[in-house]
Amino acid sequence: MIIVRSPLRISLGGGGTDLASYYKDHEGFLIAAAIDKYIYVNVMRPFTKGIYLKYSDIEVVKSLVDIKHPIIRESLKFINSSIDQIEITTLADIPAGTGLGSSSSFSTALLKALYAFERKQIHHKELAELACHVEIDLLKEPIGKQDQYIATTGGITAFKFNKDDSVDIKPLHLKQEVLDDLEDNLLLFFTGYSREAGSILQDQKDKSLKNDKAMISNLDYVKEIGYESMKALESGDTSTFGALMHEHWENKKKRSGGMSNQHINEWYDLAMRNGAIGGKLVGAGGGGFLMFMADDAKKLRTTLVNAGMEEVRFRFDFEGTKSIKV
Repeated sequence: MIIVRSPLRISLGGGGTDLASYYKDHEGFLIAAAIDKYIYVNVMRPFTKGIYLKYSDIEVVKSLVDIKHPIIRESLKFINSSIDQIEITTLADIPAGTGLGSSSSFSTALLKALYAFERKQIHHKELAELACHVEIDLLKEPIGKQDQYIATTGGITAFKFNKDDSVDIKPLHLKQEVLDDLEDNLLLFFTGYSREAGSILQDQKDKSLKNDKAMISNLDYVKEIGYESMKALESGDTSTFGALMHEHWENKKKRSGGMSNQHINEWYDLAMRNGAIGGKLVGAGGGGFLMFMADDAKKLRTTLVNAGMEEVRFRFDFEGTKSIKV
């Protein structure tokens, strides 16, 4: 039995510039952090022939072409197109569609588990690229590369997305007191809205490919906020980092009418009046989690919980995608 876990992530600055429709002409940059909420994938050889899949649905098929789950189907085809006896089970600490990169965390965990099943090793950067290949090249998902890279790398990490498709990885050098400050005062609250990121990201992709001036200008500005956020964090200035989150969110909302809604805006405004320095929706937008940097975490937590929101507490993950049983 093989068990692999892969962390979910939060974006800390520059999100959206990791799509090829932008970085191939302008280069992308962002900061992301892996958190201690995980996707688990268990792979084993059952006693009888067949492909047994257990996720939010259950599938029992004889051939790869009959698999409904697209990531599992394409991953199995890539790793071993003749496989006919395998069982794959997946579990998640937090459900999909909440903006924490669960789809790509699943991809990286699955691919690492399948490599182990085939008695092969894979480096974390190669694993990230393979997950990108499955999701972006094979399945044509209109997504970027940050989720795959932060899942495999872990930590609080800056990524530069180059015009030639290569990715530069730079772990941030943060003092322990800065890490403690972030873990104590960076708070996540579930909005109650789950969504597919595809429609929002497809709109961004289409406009970027058409060189839409407003979209390119928006992403250029977000990228600069990403660089400024890195400077603030590495210098230990978490207050400036929080203010940059607010600036990022105000700019991000301009990308799409579906980025936010009345309830999210009301919760955000409430938070800003009650202990938040700044915040934003994590992920593509439209739902999922609101994240805030607080200067009064107790007041902010009490206010939003009383307003009906559910907090998910977390710590950072510095291990990335890893086998926990082989």
